[in-house]
Amino acid sequence: MTRLSTLVILILATWLHIAAQEPFWLGADISAISELEARGWKLYNANGEEREYTALSQEMGLNAVRYRVWVNPKDDKCSPNDVLQMALRAQKLGLAIMIDFHYSDWWADPGKQNIPQAWKNMDYQQMKQALAEHTKQTLQLLRDNGVEVKWVQVGNETTDGFLWDTGRASTNMEQYAGLTQAGYDAVKSVYPDAKVIVHLDAGCDAKRYDFIFDGLKQYGAKWDIIGMSVYPYWDRKAKLTNTWRETIKGVCSNIRRLAQKHNCQLMIVETGVEAKKPLKGYRIMKALIDAAKHDCEGHCKGVFYWAPEAEGQYPLGAFHNHRPTKIMKAFK
Repeated sequence: MTRLSTLVILILATWLHIAAQEPFWLGADISAISELEARGWKLYNANGEEREYTALSQEMGLNAVRYRVWVNPKDDKCSPNDVLQMALRAQKLGLAIMIDFHYSDWWADPGKQNIPQAWKNMDYQQMKQALAEHTKQTLQLLRDNGVEVKWVQVGNETTDGFLWDTGRASTNMEQYAGLTQAGYDAVKSVYPDAKVIVHLDAGCDAKRYDFIFDGLKQYGAKWDIIGMSVYPYWDRKAKLTNTWRETIKGVCSNIRRLAQKHNCQLMIVETGVEAKKPLKGYRIMKALIDAAKHDCEGHCKGVFYWAPEAEGQYPLGAFHNHRPTKIMKAFK
């Protein structure tokens, strides 16, 4: 073999290795699409041209989207059928899809993890079965309609478990772990290659991550990816950090530590900055994305903005007058 031939083979091998590597995922939770459209809201790109939200997300530089699922929402928004219609749009555009099960009829977060009305009188074993069936049926609906799902969250910000009080981690870690495992197994039964995410808030706070993941490990529950919420704004409010730089530093330190401790990948599945301060917000988001890419030793696989379209009551969106601010340019 000539020296030139060897060089060509080495270049080709390097190119194939690079091509096979997974991209760094830049996404957003855009679950409000159908609600916005029902209200008659229009969204525009930075040039003022009207855009459908999924297509606009891609135009903003995103390669992935996230959708929440509620069990029996009153207005059908974020129901399994509603999520299917939203996911079909992303599928057509080639966007990677994350499904976020709240296991509630409405919002689930660290302050509330309400049992769905239809599950209220169930005991632990019945609730495990209901959770598994809901997870399977929702994902099978997506799969039967040609939707590829890359990641699935088993619960949303389960900092103290979910389905309170049955699955409250601080009072019954074993049942929280059992419910989580039921979700994990249900996901794998429909999408064997999908990555299962367990998601907590306050990514800078090592203690809450040790509490949940040590507990899950103790009782044999599995996960593939640790998901984090990273909100410098809320961290300051909770007196966890004093500055956004301190939040980012703490998050990266925690990601490196958890990756080594549990031998798993991590993702920032929610983040946001103050919409009213777009220039500062851009700097924060740019710093967070850069740190996630370069300061986490390859363990962080993506960053997702939560509800960038939000305007008005929620302070951490990234739109003004129904169009993206400079904040979203950090994703390009």
